[in-house]
Amino acid sequence: MFEFDPTRPKWQQIAEVVRQRIASGEYPVRGLISEVKLEQEFGVARETVRKATAALREEGLIVTTRGMGSFVAER
Repeated sequence: MFEFDPTRPKWQQIAEVVRQRIASGEYPVRGLISEVKLEQEFGVARETVRKATAALREEGLIVTTRGMGSFVAER
């Protein structure tokens, strides 16, 4: 189980992990970022994961297509 830093919001920490996975290539370009899997992996509510994906979307790291999901953006 992921060890959260109690001094920082969980969504920021999840966004950081996803950011690192994108940078390392663990999440490939156009690869699906599953909110359900992140929710299960980190043991958090869907809303927490959605805050993290919203931040990554604002940074241009992921794109979200309604009805399809979130995907790693092309550089």
